[in-house]
Amino acid sequence: MSHWTGKIANHRQLGGIETSVLDNGAGRGVRIAWFDTGTGFRYKVVLDRAMDIAEAFYNQHSLAWISPAGITAPQPMSNHGIDWLRTFGGGLLATCGLDHVGGPEADETGDRGVHGQIGNLSAEIVSIVQPDLRIGSLDMSITGIIRQHKIFGPCLTLKRTISGRLGEAALQIHDEISNEGNTAAPLMLLYHFNFGWPLVDEGTDIIWKGTHRVASDPQLLGVKDIKKCPPPLEIHQGSGESVIYIDPEADAEHKVHCGLWNKERELGLRITFDKRELPCLTNWHHFAEHEYVTGIEPGTNPPIGQKAARESNTLTSLAPGEKKEITLTLTILAPNLPKSKEDIDFLQHLTP
Repeated sequence: MSHWTGKIANHRQLGGIETSVLDNGAGRGVRIAWFDTGTGFRYKVVLDRAMDIAEAFYNQHSLAWISPAGITAPQPMSNHGIDWLRTFGGGLLATCGLDHVGGPEADETGDRGVHGQIGNLSAEIVSIVQPDLRIGSLDMSITGIIRQHKIFGPCLTLKRTISGRLGEAALQIHDEISNEGNTAAPLMLLYHFNFGWPLVDEGTDIIWKGTHRVASDPQLLGVKDIKKCPPPLEIHQGSGESVIYIDPEADAEHKVHCGLWNKERELGLRITFDKRELPCLTNWHHFAEHEYVTGIEPGTNPPIGQKAARESNTLTSLAPGEKKEITLTLTILAPNLPKSKEDIDFLQHLTP
C-alpha cells in the first residue's frame, strides 16, 4: 500500500479499528470493535462475547453465517443443558470451551452445558493498537483477557489477540490459555467457524484433507459428496444436521490448511493452524432452509464432551501456572488479491 505515502494524515482514511457499543435489541450494551483492513475485508469483534467474531465481509460478499438469534448480551450463567443454543449468534467465530466442548452432560466432576461457558464471558480489553502511518506501521490489533474463574477452581484465563494489517485481507487469532488456579484444570477448546451465503452456496467446495468418520446419523448427510455444498436439504429442517470428525493432514511444518472455495464467485478463504496445538477438525453441516451453514472447527478435541475425552484419555490437563498457546490465521482468496505459495497450493489441490 506504499502508494498512499505522503498523501494522507489519518489511518482511518485507509482502515483500522473502531470500537462502539450496540444500542438496540437483544445485544443492547454489548461492546464491539470493527476491523477494516482497507482491502474490502472487514469484520466485527464482539468484545463482550469472548472476543468472538460476528459479521464478516469481503467487498459486497458476506462470509459468515448469522443465526436467528444474532448478537445477544452475554449470559454467564447459561451453562446448563442446551442454554448455549439460545445465545449462539453464529458469526465467523464462536469459541467453545474452555473446559468442555460437546453436548450437555453430567458426571462426578460436574454438570456441563453445550459447548461450555467461555462464549458468554466478557473481555477486559488491555490493548488496542492502531496503524501508525507516520512510522510506516500498518499493523493493528486488539488484546483482551477473558476469565473463566470460580472459587475452588478451575480458574482458566484466555488472553486473546486479534490482529491484522492494512492492505492484507487476513486476520490472525493468537490465544494464550493459562491455569491461574491452584489445582490441575481440564482444557477443551473448539474454534467454531461458521460460514454462510453467498460464500456457501450450491457447489461451494469444502476443503480439508485427512481421514474422517461421520459422527452423526449417516442418513442425515443427504449428499454423496461431503465436500460439496448442496441445495437446502429437507432432512436438515429443524434440528437436522450432520457432523464429520477429521484427523487432519498436516504439511512438513505441522500446518493444517482447510477452508472453502466458491468457484462461481471466485471467492474463498483458507484457515491455517498448527496440528500440534489443535490436533482435531470437525466439519458441521446444517443445510436447512433459512438456516444454511457449514462449520469448519479446529479443536483440541472433537465435540465429544469432557466425560468422553477423559474416558478415552484424550483430555488435556493444565497444571497450575501452565500455559498453552494457539495461533490460527484466516486468509481471504479472490482473483484481485495477492496469493502466497500456500494459497496457490491450497487451491490447486481441491479434492472431490
